Amino acid sequence: MTVEKRNAFYAQSGGVTAVINASACGVIETARRHPERIGRVFAGRNGIIGALTEDLIDTSQESDADIAALRHTPSGAFGSCRYKLKSFSDNRAEYERLVEVFRAHDIGYFFYNGGGDSQDTSNKVAEFAAAHGYPLTAIGIPKTVDNDLPVTDNCPGFGSVAKYVAVSIREAGFDVASMAKTSTKVFVMEVMGRHAGWIAAAGGLASEAPGQAPQLILFPEIVFDEADFLARVRECVEAYGYCAIVVSEGLRNAAGKFVAEAGTRDAFGHAQLGGVAPVVAELIKRELGYKYHWAVADYLQRAARHIASKTDVEQAYALGRAAVEMALAGENAVMPTIVRTSDDPYTWEIGKARLAEVANVEKKMPREYITEDGYGITAACRRYLAPLIAGEDYPPYVNGLPQYVTLRNVAVPRRLPGEFVPG
Repeated sequence: MTVEKRNAFYAQSGGVTAVINASACGVIETARRHPERIGRVFAGRNGIIGALTEDLIDTSQESDADIAALRHTPSGAFGSCRYKLKSFSDNRAEYERLVEVFRAHDIGYFFYNGGGDSQDTSNKVAEFAAAHGYPLTAIGIPKTVDNDLPVTDNCPGFGSVAKYVAVSIREAGFDVASMAKTSTKVFVMEVMGRHAGWIAAAGGLASEAPGQAPQLILFPEIVFDEADFLARVRECVEAYGYCAIVVSEGLRNAAGKFVAEAGTRDAFGHAQLGGVAPVVAELIKRELGYKYHWAVADYLQRAARHIASKTDVEQAYALGRAAVEMALAGENAVMPTIVRTSDDPYTWEIGKARLAEVANVEKKMPREYITEDGYGITAACRRYLAPLIAGEDYPPYVNGLPQYVTLRNVAVPRRLPGEFVPG
């Protein structure tokens, strides 16, 4: 039986990572190996917005060498977005517009690279296309530094952030320890993680013996107790001369409120967080009088391709490749996953999950991964995390700086009349 050749759509969504482009590389390179089934790969400029506005990028205009260079280039090569499709009943026009654009450009494959909200988009697109008779194969590709997608053992993007955080707090710990006698005694490093403390937990990998940084970790899963925390800081400074702290941006108080909530909302409807590190540092200064420094890892942690985990890079590429292979095998409305088969030696393989199982579901830190006192990680957590930061995969350097690719991103000529305004 002859299978019709169709074009593919690929887009990146949500916060970008050090390795999301490795997944893009996996998708595009694998598609190019199957010219009998996949024509051109069109990328959505700025995620699903590119599909809605018919702002498509023709990746066939990029050389094989430049596509290969995506594997070592951070951030989103085609632009990302924070935009969540509403339900069919609330905004049917957007779904009809997507089908209109896909039909105009003969798109039969839909690959959407993102986290829980993005997998919700993938699932909705798959359901709408099926319900309205449009032949579309929709495959989600996991990505999130927060490591909070269900079913998959871990998420591409997380391993590299984890490595960055563990390295950074170890190095900062050495710095503070060397100056603590006459200067700074407390260092607070804020990391990402709104509801799940995976990134904060990764900082714990740096502490391999008593007294090593970080001595305290503040998780979103553990209610922040000011009095107990301050007592622990004092004990730490008295015992070791200094205290290094990793705090998750999603730290909550006993009332369930974010300690650093700014009172505004982002495009996904999530509370905007205003910076918990200075709040914690000022609390320590006010109550204990210690001199402090604080830092917010912010975009640095998720853009740090120069120190990416080799495991993370390999898994990100493999999931992009697997997405195309699953589509060609007839799968639909699924997401390739990582299945851990052994901790030591660390081995893994590709699995799959239904998009409906993944969409809008958050995987938080298991309580057994956090020490009984709530300020550290357990041996079980260390066994889980350690393989994910393993190995180095340095980008090429020229004149002392990493060399990253900037694609041409040639626009595909529009075929539909008029303009469409999302939302």
